[in-house]
Amino acid sequence: MFRTRLAQGEYANLRQLVSSGQEGGQRNHPAALTADVKPSSVVEYALTTFDQLANWSRNGSMWPLTFALACCGIEMMHVSMPRYDQDRLGIIFRASPRQADVMIVAGTVTNKMAPAVRQVYDQMPEPRWVISMGSCANGGGYYHYSYSVVRGVDRILPVDIYVPGCPPTAEALMYGIFQLQRKIRGNRPSRIWYRKK
Repeated sequence: MFRTRLAQGEYANLRQLVSSGQEGGQRNHPAALTADVKPSSVVEYALTTFDQLANWSRNGSMWPLTFALACCGIEMMHVSMPRYDQDRLGIIFRASPRQADVMIVAGTVTNKMAPAVRQVYDQMPEPRWVISMGSCANGGGYYHYSYSVVRGVDRILPVDIYVPGCPPTAEALMYGIFQLQRKIRGNRPSRIWYRKK
């Protein structure tokens, strides 16, 4: 699992990245994404180029689905306000799961809400990613020992990024999105069907 933790010193770097927009996918060139891959055949070269182009387009146009269940939803709304302005980075919230490729689960997931969360996740098209936002979504948080709470959304969904905090700040969510973009850049979707013999 890919866990993300924010250290105290990273907030200053994050503010610079948010203000300059350097981590956004719109300013990245596809050739610079996986420079460490050295293809040995023509097929591998074509697949590597295809992977770079596909990852660049996915990285620059992330459409998250908001699933705000508690107070972390306020900070999620804060990310789309003018101070952080996620729209300039190609991150646009979608209301339909069929149009989204990232699901941000923010808040306490109860046992009655768990089937609905899973159903919405199943309606999302592939490839899809999940960001768990806040202590309650990560592991139950304050309500961990309650009888009606799922102790972490990773018990019902495969989570890619964990954003800690109660509630996490908007900078922490942006940092989690940047970490997901970094993870997407290293993805190789064409390797599913091609194997070296």
